[in-house]
Amino acid sequence: MPSVRDRARGFLVAGQSSFACALGRSGIVVDKREGDGGTPRAALPLRRLFLRPDKGPRPRSLLKARLLTRSDAWCDDRRDRRYNRLISRPLGEAEERLWRQDHLYDFIVELGWNDRPIRRGRGSAIFWHLPRNGLTPTAGCIATPRDVFFKVLPRLSRCAVIRI
Repeated sequence: MPSVRDRARGFLVAGQSSFACALGRSGIVVDKREGDGGTPRAALPLRRLFLRPDKGPRPRSLLKARLLTRSDAWCDDRRDRRYNRLISRPLGEAEERLWRQDHLYDFIVELGWNDRPIRRGRGSAIFWHLPRNGLTPTAGCIATPRDVFFKVLPRLSRCAVIRI
């Protein structure tokens, strides 16, 4: 649910509870495009949990989980046949790195966006991840503080969706 004061902020509602979250810098968009900074208005199914093995305890979850490696990246190049997929790349290559120096991707839930089927240029890698300080805007994802992530994730079934 978007905030009335700031289009790049919203609320993650889980049952009777509501938590502040960061959205894309362009707010919620209906016609999502690669690089537009928007969070797509859609019902996004939870796909899987990614986590860094060196960043503390694993959150409880019913989702399939995968430990991140330093070579993990997400293909956001619309010309690549692997567009909008997890790939393995040597360090330093241009794809979106999942093993980051900051804490944003310590824990990630991959959300089902533009993946069944994949349409090139319609946006890739909509994640639920940890935020920057101050819940500043994301590149199009949803971000909640770590304590909210760890509180809400165990309550979600494998067939849960995030509605934006």
